[in-house]
Amino acid sequence: MEKTTNNQLLPADTGPQRAPISEESEGPVSAGKKTSPSGHRPDAEVPQRPVRRSFLADYKLQILRQADACTQRGQVGQLLRREGLYSSHLTTWRAQRQQGTLDALAPKKRGRKTRANDPALEKSRCLERENKQLRERLRQAEVIIDIQKKVAEILGIPLNSPESGEPG
Repeated sequence: MEKTTNNQLLPADTGPQRAPISEESEGPVSAGKKTSPSGHRPDAEVPQRPVRRSFLADYKLQILRQADACTQRGQVGQLLRREGLYSSHLTTWRAQRQQGTLDALAPKKRGRKTRANDPALEKSRCLERENKQLRERLRQAEVIIDIQKKVAEILGIPLNSPESGEPG
């Protein structure tokens, strides 16, 4: 005889067990699913945020050795199902192994590649910023000179040209 969670004695071989009935609810409590106070059951099968799997080089090599050792039909499929892998994993890993680089079997960092701090590149950026600032100052100076010329023309003040060199 076995004891169940609600303290009832059952014979040892009674067939499929039913879930115990909780005292708060009227129906059986399903295993692994908990209800919130609002009665909403979160789906335990789908994670909130997908997680990209990464495999270590040792694991990849171990799986490749096991796949290569498979001789009978269906063994590779059984291996892939057991490990939760796809046949494309094997294809990619075999190509990486054939290249002969262990770095290819290691997981790669995703995203943009970081650039090394190149002093020439930094100096070039600095010079470009300075050039832009100087162009803006030159544009402002030209506007001011044009306004001064128009004011002098309106007031009838003669201006000396820079080529003559004579004071006005």
